[in-house]
Amino acid sequence: MIELAPDVYVLRKCADAPALWKEVERIARFAPFRHMHTPGGQRMSAAMTNCGTYGWISDGKGYRYSEVDPDTGRKWPVMPAAFLELAQRAAAEAGFAAFVPDACLINRYAANTRMGPHQDRDEADLTQPIVSVSIGIPATFEWFGPRRSGASHRALLESGDVVVWGRSARLGFHSVRKIEPANHPLTGATRVNLTLRFAGGGARA
Repeated sequence: MIELAPDVYVLRKCADAPALWKEVERIARFAPFRHMHTPGGQRMSAAMTNCGTYGWISDGKGYRYSEVDPDTGRKWPVMPAAFLELAQRAAAEAGFAAFVPDACLINRYAANTRMGPHQDRDEADLTQPIVSVSIGIPATFEWFGPRRSGASHRALLESGDVVVWGRSARLGFHSVRKIEPANHPLTGATRVNLTLRFAGGGARA
């Protein structure tokens, strides 16, 4: 385990990526990937879907959690046991006991896409950590901390790597730098990221 920054941990090859990928494919059959829009109307470059009791969504009304997929009107797919087990195991290894996520945002990145610096702050209980799992082609994770820009810590994440953060780092700014073109036996030319959280109903937009 590597401490990338205070209370930010990288766990190399912690996840069974092939098993998780099978679950992602199943989830996407019931809740297809889509490109959401920011409240300002900008199309997000990563395609997204969710599983669990709550799903994270973004539209003209703001960022928030919803029990219902707005595209289908149905509840999000149940979180797979493999997701829950991994999240709890990784969180415990990083020093966060009794983590029980109720939401998993699944991002799919194509080559040349990125995720700009942002905070995960829409959850109701910010004492709970974030567990982020990489599947597929590599990506560079960038940690800024309390400010959106400036000096940062970077880690190249490969398939099966997990990042966990919380406590003093819970509201730290982080990003995914531009994805370089590559190919992976599981996911082809894409990277998939699972972000497991305890939304607890989520913060209100």
